[in-house]
Amino acid sequence: MTFPPVAHQIDASHHTALKDSSSEHRNSVKDVIEEITSDLLAEKKSISSKFFYDSVGSKLFDQICNLPEYYPYRTEMGMLPSIAKDLSELITQPIELIEFGAGSLTKIRILLQSVKMIRSVVPIDIAQAHLQSAANLLATEYPDIDVTPIFADFTQPISLDNAKDVPKLGFFPGSTIGNFNREFALQFLQRLRRSLGDSGMLLIGVDTKKSPQQLHQAYNDSAGVTAQFNRNILSHVNHITGSDFNPDAFDHYALYNPHLGRIEMHLVSQCEQVLRIHDKQISFHQGETIHTENSYKYRPDEFIHLARMAGWQFEKQWLAKDDMFSVFLLHADT
Repeated sequence: MTFPPVAHQIDASHHTALKDSSSEHRNSVKDVIEEITSDLLAEKKSISSKFFYDSVGSKLFDQICNLPEYYPYRTEMGMLPSIAKDLSELITQPIELIEFGAGSLTKIRILLQSVKMIRSVVPIDIAQAHLQSAANLLATEYPDIDVTPIFADFTQPISLDNAKDVPKLGFFPGSTIGNFNREFALQFLQRLRRSLGDSGMLLIGVDTKKSPQQLHQAYNDSAGVTAQFNRNILSHVNHITGSDFNPDAFDHYALYNPHLGRIEMHLVSQCEQVLRIHDKQISFHQGETIHTENSYKYRPDEFIHLARMAGWQFEKQWLAKDDMFSVFLLHADT
């Protein structure tokens, strides 16, 4: 996948239109290359986790979601049917459903089966080909619902279409909020509050704090799929920047940091090596790491406090068995 590719209209017979976000929703290729290069030249090297999701990365993540060790997806999926039933009783007027980081749209389908007041769906994702395919399929399955996917980096400000005079329900499942540090998580929730408006609601998945052993297993699966997913970010960076990373020269490493309450994922250089991005030279010592992801975990009271600081009011919480996972419904604080 070329990053960022030119957004284009999906076949109108499928009732979908991919919004052209070239000027509004994403940086230029030059800006993206500069971001990646700057992060790799820093004293503590990193690559933003948003670059996991090219077409290969999106497919690998779908595989991760079906692994026995990876409890967040399985647990949340088990919760969603009863959540959708509750929402069908709470939502009594037409709404627009907007999913941030939509992926394969699997979870949206569960909501659509029960929440009959959903009139339109706006899935947002950075992986264009994956999103386009998923949106076409969803529109075919639900021909009476408008499906308008947006190819964009949802971590950046996105201007939503306010032409539809209906309340917006933001949907942010999968504990993706945990990929943001506390400061950015607050900023992101504030941005969603502004985007979704005074009548807006937000349904959000949040992973809970639990034993380090459970967390370690979830990010170090025995099949090695998470390791492939982590290393694939280097292939994507090569494609974006023209760099010459050898993904096989890096090892996957994930650990739980109890002091910060987060899982950290790294790629560890197996040897001394020097790589290039255009005219920049990036040197690695053996054992030096690239920090690729954080996944913060929250106690329910910690997340409710964060949401209130961002302009949201707590409406309802669903908690999985053994407190494995939480889903919150928030409404705009006016």
